[in-house]
Amino acid sequence: MGDMIRVEGLYHSYSHNEDYSVRDVSFSVAEGEIFGFLGPSGAGKSTTQNIITGLLPMQKGKVEVAGHDMRKPSLKLYNEIGVSFEQPNLYAKMTAVENLAFFASLFDVPCRGPMELIRMVGLESSAKKKCGEFSKGMRQRINFARSMINDPKLWFLDEPTSGLDPAIAADIKDIIKKRNQEGVTVFLTTHSMSIADDLCDRVAFIVDGEIKLIDSPKELKLRFGKSFVDVEYVLDGQIRRQSLSTEDEEDKRALKDIIDHCQIRRMHTEEATLEQIFIKVTGKELIGDETAAEHTA
Repeated sequence: MGDMIRVEGLYHSYSHNEDYSVRDVSFSVAEGEIFGFLGPSGAGKSTTQNIITGLLPMQKGKVEVAGHDMRKPSLKLYNEIGVSFEQPNLYAKMTAVENLAFFASLFDVPCRGPMELIRMVGLESSAKKKCGEFSKGMRQRINFARSMINDPKLWFLDEPTSGLDPAIAADIKDIIKKRNQEGVTVFLTTHSMSIADDLCDRVAFIVDGEIKLIDSPKELKLRFGKSFVDVEYVLDGQIRRQSLSTEDEEDKRALKDIIDHCQIRRMHTEEATLEQIFIKVTGKELIGDETAAEHTA
C-alpha cells in the first residue's frame, strides 16, 4: 500500500507575508489509515485540510493527494474524495433527499442512493423536510451523509461528532469504522481527543501552525503517559484509597506493602488520556471538547 496523502514543507499565509498560519508542515497518510489531525481552534487544522482538498491555493511546499499534484488539481480527484465540513453546506429550501440528489448530480461516477444515506444517519422520517427546518445536529448529519454520496476512497472529516447527542455521535463513529474496514482512508480533523483515541491509527499534534509530534495513540501513551494503580483497601478498620504510579519506585514499594498487609477491596490501573499527553507535549490546552458541547441533534 502506498500513501494517499503526502505533504512536504507546507507553508500558508493569509496575508501573503511571513505571518504563517501553517509553517513547514510535513506528513503522510497511508492507504487504509485513519489519520487524526489534532489541535485547538486556530492551530492550522482547517487551513491544512483546505489546501489538501483544493479549497485554498498552494503557496509553498508540495502536496499530493491520491496521486494528484495539488498545485494543479485534476477534476478527477473530486470524484475520488469526500469532504464533511464542520459547518454544514446544504440548501435550506431543498429537502434532505433533494440536497443529496443534487450533490450526486455533480459527480461523474456512480453515486449512492440518497435514502440509503439518510437511513444510515437516522433521519429517514425527515427525508422530505426542508433542510432549513432542521436543527443544527440534523443538518450536520445530512452533511455527513453528503460526504459519502460518491463512495469516496479518501474521506476528509472535519469535527464529525462535535455537538451531537452521545448516541448519535457513537453511530457516526461506527459508520467511520465500518467504512475504514472497507478500505476507505480517513483524514480526521478535530480538537476532540476522545474521538481521535477511539478511531485513529496515528495522530498528528498541531499547535500554532506547526506539527509537534506524529505517532499512534498507543505509542504516545507508552512514551508519555504514566500508568497508575487506583487501590481501595482496609487498614485499621478504615477504608482508604490511593493512586500510585507504576513507574515511581517509592509508589511501587507502597503498593507492594498494601497488597502484602491489607485487605484489598478494589484495584485497577489507568493510563494518561490523549488529551493529557497533548497538553504535556505542546503546553497547550484543548478548548471546547465534544463532551462539553451543547447537544444539538
